Amino acid sequence: MKVSKILVSQPRPAVVEKSPFYELASKYGLEIDYSPLIKVVGVSSKEFRSQRVDILSHTAVIFTSRTTIDSFFRICEESRVTVPETMKYICTTESIALYLQKYIVYRKRKISFADGSFNGLIELIVKHKDEKYLLALSEPHKPELPETLSRLKISFSPAILARTVAADTEGIDMSSYDMLLLYSPWDVMAIVEKFDKKSLPAIATFGQGTLRAALEAGLEVKVGAPTPEVPSLVKGVDIYCSKIAKGETVEPVTLTEDAGKEEFIRSQQNKLAKKSRARAVSGDRK
Repeated sequence: MKVSKILVSQPRPAVVEKSPFYELASKYGLEIDYSPLIKVVGVSSKEFRSQRVDILSHTAVIFTSRTTIDSFFRICEESRVTVPETMKYICTTESIALYLQKYIVYRKRKISFADGSFNGLIELIVKHKDEKYLLALSEPHKPELPETLSRLKISFSPAILARTVAADTEGIDMSSYDMLLLYSPWDVMAIVEKFDKKSLPAIATFGQGTLRAALEAGLEVKVGAPTPEVPSLVKGVDIYCSKIAKGETVEPVTLTEDAGKEEFIRSQQNKLAKKSRARAVSGDRK
């Protein structure tokens, strides 16, 4: 028994040879197909207005995707809102920050970006804690970011700027694959909605949220990443294929909570509290 065919729920790479799965495909003789199970579309101006969010009452915007950037500036144009030059932008990654050049002049003093991690983004926001943020979200979204901002008492307004919907999956024969790679909780929602669970191949998930969604949907997950032992899905699939080829049994993945993230949030709360006390003492001395 071996793994022969894999479906990756991502767009096909522009250069397949540069894909992290290319070497893996050569190693095991795999046939790898790419097909997004979801797509993200911007909300209409009418939908945005119904949220009663005043863009100009904010001093900074938090972006986690290019789609929300497109939607934000389209809504501003349709609503005849002129974004002030003083508006600051906080982005999860450098690539998302650079995408802002499509709409504004890129200046480092007004555009900041994190390293792609949740902790990195929170540390960046805390660094600019006095801003009044507009948090650009896609629906559905993970609650951890707005919940953490609330716990840290950061001034922000959540705004749904895009929605995740199922992509056209007609023509996909799920039973022809040996493994399916999922990258978001919405990938999980899409396959549960579109396919019979009994027809699904072995499941591999990326991210704790995706793993949680898969398990809650009653799916059995064989590969989960990232972990210290499995830093990427490429590594996870490599290990899985090797074990299957040897006839070994691969146990289902279970969910373990990230205690480190909770400790990190508490450390940020303490940091903000110390700064507030320091300012209070400084004010009293004056």
